[in-house]
Amino acid sequence: MKFFRETGIIFRRQLRLTLREPQWIVIGLLQPALYLVLFGPLLEPLSRQLGAANAYTLFVPGLLVQLAVFGALFVGFGLIGEYRDGVIEAERVTPASRTALLLGRVLKDMLQMAIQGAILIGLGFAFGLRGSAVGIIVGFILAVVLTGSIAAAGYALALTVKTEDALAAVANGVSLPLILLSGILLPMSIAPLWLQRVSDLVPVKHIVTGIRDLFTGDIFSWGPFWAIFWTIILVVAGVWIGTRTFRRQNA
Repeated sequence: MKFFRETGIIFRRQLRLTLREPQWIVIGLLQPALYLVLFGPLLEPLSRQLGAANAYTLFVPGLLVQLAVFGALFVGFGLIGEYRDGVIEAERVTPASRTALLLGRVLKDMLQMAIQGAILIGLGFAFGLRGSAVGIIVGFILAVVLTGSIAAAGYALALTVKTEDALAAVANGVSLPLILLSGILLPMSIAPLWLQRVSDLVPVKHIVTGIRDLFTGDIFSWGPFWAIFWTIILVVAGVWIGTRTFRRQNA
């Protein structure tokens, strides 16, 4: 019970900090709509060539993962400000669980992603998305859980580099290859064979492919299995790395 109470305290504090910056809330809510409006129509003529009966069944799952990964990669900017103000050290001298210090923040990021993702899927239906209801729900849950794993690693990265400039450089350096190799916007099946083999080494690619299969109703195939497998692996790794970093006295 003590662990859950500590996690709840951190979660509520982080949520209050987010709600105090309404401009970021508006931007976060508008982002999914902008992606659909600006990129969705470009994929409609290509959907049949890409083997998809519906362009948005192909596009929305990729956007879900993009929101999960790239939103979570940059969560550390707020943590760096807290570190500079002494908030992190003040929390670490308390008897609170280091995992609770991390998890409370991660849960806030997962909630934010869940709201954005729900808006994205709702708008997707308005634009013409059609798919399996069960598959869409499972894919949505996977994307939210993936947010937690990336956010945990993002907080660990922030406490490691400790400056916004360094964090921006690393996050941007990771995001560009990731968006290309994971097939978020376009499936890797249209890429050259050598590039497909490279992308096979990127776990996020298998998650994107699995969520796309779920959206089309292909629930019991290997795609969703590997998506769930790699999501679990990334969650375990992210929480372990994040907790370990919060425990370091000189982080």
